[in-house]
Amino acid sequence: TKYLEMSGKILRYSPDGASLVNSSMDTYWSVLYEMQNPVADVKDDRAVIADQDGTLLEMFDKNGETGSVTTSYNIVKAKISSSGMVAAILDGGDSTWINFYASDGSLIAENQTHISDPGYPLDVAVSDNGVMMVTFQYVDGSKTTSYVAFYNYGDVGQNEDDRIVSGYTYENVVIPQVECINESQYIALRDDGFSTYQGNQIPKESKTVNVKQEIVSTFFDEDRIGLVFKNNNKDDLYTMEVYNMSGQLKFRKNFNVPYTTIKMSGGNIVMYNSSQICVMNSRGVQKYMGSVDGTIRDFFKIGWNKYLMVLDTGVSTIKFS
Repeated sequence: TKYLEMSGKILRYSPDGASLVNSSMDTYWSVLYEMQNPVADVKDDRAVIADQDGTLLEMFDKNGETGSVTTSYNIVKAKISSSGMVAAILDGGDSTWINFYASDGSLIAENQTHISDPGYPLDVAVSDNGVMMVTFQYVDGSKTTSYVAFYNYGDVGQNEDDRIVSGYTYENVVIPQVECINESQYIALRDDGFSTYQGNQIPKESKTVNVKQEIVSTFFDEDRIGLVFKNNNKDDLYTMEVYNMSGQLKFRKNFNVPYTTIKMSGGNIVMYNSSQICVMNSRGVQKYMGSVDGTIRDFFKIGWNKYLMVLDTGVSTIKFS
């Protein structure tokens, strides 16, 4: 069973079904389904659970299931917007499909893509107003090239080829992750930094930050983007750089936490491995560092100074003094 924060509550999901619970594990709703490898994406009050390498998509809001889809091809990835629209990458063998669904599961659009043009889709993001962001990768000779495309399924995109309203090509760059921050702000996390895009209907590239070091981790929320690099210093394993959405460096900090997961949660930077937790505030000031008994599966903020820790033995709510 896995857990994700959803609209101030906790989405609990497994191969057998999903439920929305509070921190005391009281259930608001529960839905049964059958999946082999469920993966979830949450945006505000909405969630999608997809059977990765299977064909089932389940969509939810805070009141329960809103839609269900059985896809024609195996699901690679699925993302949801806060209005409930879902974009899914499907593997069709020789070609790949990027499908766009309404919150009730009805199909809005489908796009067939080929390895040669525009490339293989690595990730997808979707906004409330019908704009979908996709990162493609293709090999041109000896060069790896990435292409970031914005599709608009509203009125603005209806006269454009394949509904692509803007697109950007990056040579010798891999872009494994794209995210919609809000309906007019997007980020592409690159192997050499990040790019930000702005625009409600036709997003335009607004800033690119390039770094020389190899990036080992990234984290972000609606205000910040963080990059982590390895250090050669044995006293400090890593360096983090945290930027605002305008690409300005807010701080750089060396740290020595042997984490396996790093993320933003409730405005804090949270790091953990199987037995240790570290919490920093948004300025990089350490608020807590400690060890726990048991194996940590997940850890995130659920309220003011209140955190949920998911262990292999159960779930605990903790507060820092």
